[in-house]
Amino acid sequence: MSGGGAPASSTQRAEPAAPSAVPGGEQFPPIESLDLNPGGGAPQPVQSDAMTRLAERAAGSAEVNAGGEGFEASVHKIKEQVLPRLLERVDPEAAATLNKEELTEEFRPIILEVLAELKLTLNRREQFALEKVLVDELLGFGPLEELLSDPDISDIMVNGPMQTYVEKKGKLQLSGIQFRDEEHLFQIAQRIVNQVGRRVDQTTPLADARLKDGSRVNVIVPPLSLRGTAISIRKFSEKPITIDMLKGFGSMSEGMATVLKIAGASRMNIVISGGTGSGKTTMLNALSKMIDPGERVLTIEDAAELRLQQPHWLPLETRPPNLEGDGAITIGDLVKNALRMRPDRIILGEIRGAECFDLLAAMNTGHDGSMCTLHSNSPRECLGRMENMILMGDIKIPKEAISKQIADSVDMIVQVKRLRDGSRRTTQITEVIGMEGDVIVTQDLFKFEYRDEDADGKIQGEWVSGSVRPYTLEKARQFGFDQPYLEACL
Repeated sequence: MSGGGAPASSTQRAEPAAPSAVPGGEQFPPIESLDLNPGGGAPQPVQSDAMTRLAERAAGSAEVNAGGEGFEASVHKIKEQVLPRLLERVDPEAAATLNKEELTEEFRPIILEVLAELKLTLNRREQFALEKVLVDELLGFGPLEELLSDPDISDIMVNGPMQTYVEKKGKLQLSGIQFRDEEHLFQIAQRIVNQVGRRVDQTTPLADARLKDGSRVNVIVPPLSLRGTAISIRKFSEKPITIDMLKGFGSMSEGMATVLKIAGASRMNIVISGGTGSGKTTMLNALSKMIDPGERVLTIEDAAELRLQQPHWLPLETRPPNLEGDGAITIGDLVKNALRMRPDRIILGEIRGAECFDLLAAMNTGHDGSMCTLHSNSPRECLGRMENMILMGDIKIPKEAISKQIADSVDMIVQVKRLRDGSRRTTQITEVIGMEGDVIVTQDLFKFEYRDEDADGKIQGEWVSGSVRPYTLEKARQFGFDQPYLEACL
């Protein structure tokens, strides 16, 4: 079969063409001729770092070190042996009337007696540690106390008695603490919510509360939680966070810090937008530092967690319904009442529903400088959510009128985000200019632009100024800040 056009052509197709025969071959050689392994040795698969991580994740979950061994674990084992015998010798009601120092003094001889019975010998360090965990068990929050006292921990998430995660420096990790059983964990949860006059049980399986230091607590119990009682604690820094500190942490640029300081001092109406754990409350607390000390500020929240840095500050808190379902006081009720309390500014911890309309009304009726936080992923989405929240209520007004009310009331939207490396950044500062037809018009004063990430996985980027004349310049001029405000934006 030497002749014939078809066989000849198939043979030609099978042979690889020489690079010179390919048009433009010297500039664009075939992929087979490229040296994909210039270092020699065994050829390596071409795979990016990102795809390698993806393959490792698909192959199996990462090992987690719970840190269950060591000094603390041995103390907790001894505590489990001592506690039942200690409770036999102590009246819990009498113990509850003492503070921690008095209770420790009362316990010391009894603990030594129990240790002698159990034939356990402890050194001084172990004895002090045992006294502390036993007092925490009876008066404090049990195993949670050591996590609450750790300044590096920002979030505590208890998923039933046997699993507790913590967030350190933006990263989640498994903690070594465990509870005795579900009943033990449930008692701790009740102790937390009872402190603020709330309750949690099967009839009321959800509760929001706060600790004495202002930390926010959410509790959900069976039957809603299938793994047992779940407690989520969002801790707040002991030291008040300022805008300058946020700038120092790398959360914003110099120009953005200046703009936010002037916006807070010039009584601009500000909405802080962001996802869960992105730093909305921290930003609101930092902005409050710029409020004039002579102004009367009212804060309204479901569970009071804002800690404003002002002398004339009155916090208000909602009330859930009683067992019969009556007596609930909502955020909307408190906003309406706050208008009768001669406030200079009204600050809402978070808006979730129709109370958004009441806040806008306050912003438009002489309460300039009011602020709130809201869950959304961008300034444009934030405006859409505000419209939707008002439409969800009983207010019967057209959407165009709602949009105009928002455009007339809100001056600035500050977008905050928690990036995948755990860092929290202020990613956008956006002005609300007004209406164009039935669309709300905005302009970005600053925006964070992602560039790359370094070898440690830290995200790198830069804040880019919009280089526009700010629409809110007139408000800044009334307080004498127009020149620095303009310079910061350009």
